[in-house]
Amino acid sequence: MDRVRFGRALGIGAREAARAAMKAVDAAKAPSPEVRPTANPLVDMKAAPEVLRPQRQPERAKVNIAGVKQGGKNFGAAMWAPFAKASSVLWLEVTGVLFGMFALVAGSWAWSNRLDLAAGGKLAHQEWVRLGMMAVFAYLTVSSYTRVAKRSRR
Repeated sequence: MDRVRFGRALGIGAREAARAAMKAVDAAKAPSPEVRPTANPLVDMKAAPEVLRPQRQPERAKVNIAGVKQGGKNFGAAMWAPFAKASSVLWLEVTGVLFGMFALVAGSWAWSNRLDLAAGGKLAHQEWVRLGMMAVFAYLTVSSYTRVAKRSRR
């Protein structure tokens, strides 16, 4: 895995986390859509004395508590989703590199015995195992990087 891809994955995750945090802050600053504007109590104190006294509304408080809980869940999902995506992409890249290293080792073993085969020898059991190991790990490497390409586009 090269430094550019690694930096890009970390940068994307950091930008998405910052965007999610800014959205959460904007949502917290926004006025509640249920609040209706009232008369200004400082201007007209005699006309609306009930405005000065806070009124209890237990049903509305329950709705607000449920909204806060739901908002907390949404905030958590918005904060961790970019990190989860970046870590899954990073994990696939690391496993792709490891599988590639195993495929290269098996390929080098098979390549070192090519002269025996060219001299008219038969493929022994070990060579078949090496070629099979190379093929399996090469497939796992390619599939890991195709998954990386799909996930990084989402």
